Amino acid sequence: MCVGAVAKCARCISGTLYPLILISIICNILLFFPGWDVKYSKDGHITAEVKYLGGILGGGVLVLISGLYIQLAGNQRCCHGRIKMFVSVLFAAVGLVGALYSFLVAALGLTNGPLCKVQGEWTTPFKNSTASYLSDYKSWSECIEPKNVVKFNIALFVALMAIGCLQMILCAVQILNGLIGCIFGTSGIEDVEDPA
Repeated sequence: MCVGAVAKCARCISGTLYPLILISIICNILLFFPGWDVKYSKDGHITAEVKYLGGILGGGVLVLISGLYIQLAGNQRCCHGRIKMFVSVLFAAVGLVGALYSFLVAALGLTNGPLCKVQGEWTTPFKNSTASYLSDYKSWSECIEPKNVVKFNIALFVALMAIGCLQMILCAVQILNGLIGCIFGTSGIEDVEDPA
């Protein structure tokens, strides 16, 4: 029995992962330039969570490695390679871990808030706050420099969290898909592609 739908699903998953990987990397790179200025990175005045590279290493490199192998497994004309499908499960698990890392780093960055200049001193004013600064817009004005850094960090960290969630879902679906292909997938009969 050859389950062509498994291969098509794998191709669909990998095709969906690629733009998410690119957006994740871009979001993490942008976080290095709060206030759209290079000087803060040069001076080391960026949020610690940005330096953890969640969007670049986790949601980027690890998910990319996973996506490439998932695509390779999906490009088989038939899911006759039970071993390939099993290995795609392992690679999807690597992607799941990477996406989880990206999500957790972004959540931590969102919880701790940005590094900014408050009364002439660089600090993270919202790190130990009892109330959530996310809904207290008036408190955002405490951060004098970089300009609009609170909005900037919130937008990019929320984007990274959303991307991490989508990547985790897609990798989890591929784990199930790969297991189905591994268990039900082989007879060695080639899939007949639709001529259209």
